[in-house]
Amino acid sequence: MLSITKRQDMDLTVNGEKRAVAARPADTLLYTLREQFGLTGAKPGCENGDCGACTVNVDGLPVKSCMVLTAEAIGHDVETVEGLRGQPIQDAFVEHFAFQCGYCASGFLMVANALQRQHPNAAEGTMTDWLRSNICRCTGYEEIGEAVRSVLGRGEQSDEAPKQAKKTQRPQPVGSATMHRAGLAEAKR
Repeated sequence: MLSITKRQDMDLTVNGEKRAVAARPADTLLYTLREQFGLTGAKPGCENGDCGACTVNVDGLPVKSCMVLTAEAIGHDVETVEGLRGQPIQDAFVEHFAFQCGYCASGFLMVANALQRQHPNAAEGTMTDWLRSNICRCTGYEEIGEAVRSVLGRGEQSDEAPKQAKKTQRPQPVGSATMHRAGLAEAKR
C-alpha cells in the first residue's frame, strides 16, 4: 500500500500526458487539476461528491475528483474535459442547448463521454442511471438527455432497445469516500 505523509513528488497521467506534481496527502485530485495543472474544467461545486461538477474520467469511468486524493490517481489515466477536444458529445450539447450557465456542463460531458465509450447503444434506463450522478440547477434535464441520446446513435424519437452483450457497468453514486473507493477499485480492473 502506498503511504504518503508529507508533500511528495508524484507522476500522474492526465489527458494522455505524464505530468509531475508535488502534492500533500490531503490534496484532492480536483485541487491538483485546477491549482497545479491549470485545468479548470472540473468545477468545485459541493466538494462532497453530490453535484458532479468536478467529474473527470479515471480509467474510462466517471469519478468525482473532489472525492479522490491526488495520490489515489497514481497509475491511472485521468481525463478532464480539456482532454475531450472535438468529441461528438461536445457538439451535441451545443446543438441541443444542453446547458445554460455552463457550471455543470463539464461534469455532464465527462459522464456522457464515458457512457458513450462504455455503452455506445445504451438503453434509456442505463443513460438515466449514468446521468443521475450529476446535478444541474438551471435546466430541466430534457436537453441534456436529448444531447446524450443523439451520440448514443438512438436519436430523440427511438424506442428501440439496443442489444447489450455484457452486464451494464455504471458509475457508483459517490456520496462518501467509501462508495467512491468502490468505484475506483472497479476502474482498476
